[in-house]
This record gives sequence, C-alpha cells and structure tokens, in this order.
Amino acid sequence: MPRFAANLTMMFNEHAFLDRFEAAANAGFDAVEFLFPYDFPAEAIGEKLSANGLSVVLFNLPPGDWSKGERGLAALEGRQAEFRASVETALSYARILGVPRLHMMAGIAERTDVAAAARYREALAHAADAAGENGLDLLIEPLNPRDMSGYFLNDFDQAAELIAALDRPNLKLQFDIYHRQILHGDMLKGLERLMPITGHIQTASVPGRNEPGTGELDDFRIFAALDELGYAGHIGCEYRPLCDTVAGLGWRERLQGS
Repeated sequence: MPRFAANLTMMFNEHAFLDRFEAAANAGFDAVEFLFPYDFPAEAIGEKLSANGLSVVLFNLPPGDWSKGERGLAALEGRQAEFRASVETALSYARILGVPRLHMMAGIAERTDVAAAARYREALAHAADAAGENGLDLLIEPLNPRDMSGYFLNDFDQAAELIAALDRPNLKLQFDIYHRQILHGDMLKGLERLMPITGHIQTASVPGRNEPGTGELDDFRIFAALDELGYAGHIGCEYRPLCDTVAGLGWRERLQGS
C-alpha cells in the first residue's frame, strides 16, 4: 500500500500555512511536503512537525523572485553566486527539519541555449555535491509547458541523460505523474523504465490537477504498479482539491478498498 505525503502548498489551504501541519495530521497523514519553507523560521516549522508527529519528505531550493516569474536560478546566466547562496539556505533548513531530499528548480531558459545548458549542468553538479556532503538526495523534475511555459527542464529523457552523465549517486529523478502524462503519456512503461533513478513521486489527476480518481488516468492502477515495482517512498499529493481538502480525501478510502 503506498504511503502519501500531503503537499501543504496546495492542500489544506483553508488554513494558514503553519496551521496546515495539524490539519494534515488530523486527516491521517504522517508526512508532508511543500514548495518553499523560507517565509518562516525553520525552527517554527520544526515545532509544527514535532507537535503533530509528522516528517517532511521534500521541499525546493529557493526559486529566485517567484513574484516576478522566476522559477529557479540554476540555468540563469549571471546568477551563479545567488544560486550557490540559495543552496546553502536550503541546506540550513534541511538540517533543522531533517528532510532527506531537496528539489532543484531549473529556471526559465531556452533548452537549446548553450550557455543556459552549461550553467544548469554546473549548478546541478554543485548542488548534488553539496547535498551529498549533507547526506541528502538532490532531485530534478521535468515540468510541462502548459503549466510552466519556458521551463528549461521539460523532458524526462533529458533529465535521465543528465543524471547518467553527472553520475552522482544522490542525484535522482522526481517523477511527477501529472507532468509525465502531459509531456509524454506512456505512464506505466515510463515508471518501469525510470524507477531505478527515481527518488520521489508526486501525483495529481490529469488534466485538472485535482484529487486522484478525478481525471483521465487510472490513478489506482498506477498506485498498484508502484507497489509492484517496489517503490517504498512516499507519494507527494501535489494536487489542488476540488473543494474542501478533507471532503476530497475519499480517494484514500477507495484505495484501501481496492
């Protein structure tokens, strides 16, 4: 039976961020993830985790100026110093919160831009080495252009090739079911082929990015396939509830009865 982590950026938005930890625990989750913790002191988040018996399985490196459309610094020319500082910021939070893995966003840049590709590869090597020195995995995630136009890393084969080329044991793929289906389809074969390099999985229905079971995919067959493939990690619930978060959790009961 898969284990699920509530994504507190997208779920439990009925509550202020620091109150979502208790809401997730009350709803039966034992783990959480979120995009960015940096608006709050790490100690304050740590207190919420401890008080509610939760672990945090994933968060992202700082993305640059999100309000201005930045979606990562790694592939951006002239931002190397800022990127390296962002790695240290993420690691300082990771040490306090006990997270085992970090996701590095690539940034908005042309995939065919030679300079951007060089910057991204250099940044990826630096972040993977820094994470490895702290006992953490570093993840990269292809994102579809419908949700994030112009994102540099937008192909699962591209991600796999980078992971193979850099050859760091802690550099892994973040396999998002929603993004995979929009980019490539072929979900079950993709999972089977890429499972050896996959460090984390996220789920949402396609095309609405809502609760599992509300879209075009057989999400429950996919969850069963993950069991068959031996995936033992958490699945991040990175979806937007159609209405009230708790009211939309009936998919878990369906999963338990399947």
